[in-house]
Amino acid sequence: QVQVEESGGASVQAGESLRLSCTTSGGTFADRSMGWFRQFPGKKREKILCLSWSGGNTYIADSAKGRFTISRDDTKRSLYLQMNSLKPEDTAMYYCAVDRIRYSGQWCPPSDKSYWGQGTQVTVSS
Repeated sequence: QVQVEESGGASVQAGESLRLSCTTSGGTFADRSMGWFRQFPGKKREKILCLSWSGGNTYIADSAKGRFTISRDDTKRSLYLQMNSLKPEDTAMYYCAVDRIRYSGQWCPPSDKSYWGQGTQVTVSS
C-alpha cells in the first residue's frame, strides 16, 4: 500500500509559477509509473504529465507543453510538477497518482489501478 500526499497548491496571479510536490510513503516507489492529473469542477479528471517507472517515457498533454514539467526524486520518494506561465484556465484541483502495478509498461498510471492523493488546489487569477 502506497500513501500519496500532494502539496504546493496556492492562489497566484496569471503568469506566475508554482511547484507542486507529491510525497509517498509505504510500498515501493522507483518501480512505478506516476503522474499528475487535474480536475475542473463538474468535469472528469484528466492527465497532464506522466512518467514511466524507468523515467524513459513521458506523457505530456497539449495544455502542458512548453509550460509544465514533471520530475521525480527517488531518494525522496517524491514527484514534482513545475508549472510556469500559469493561466486562469489552469485553475483546478491537482492530483498525483502512483501505479498500483510495479514495473508496468504504462506511461501513465491507470485511473482505476492507482493510488491517489487528496489533491491540492491551484487557483490562477487574471
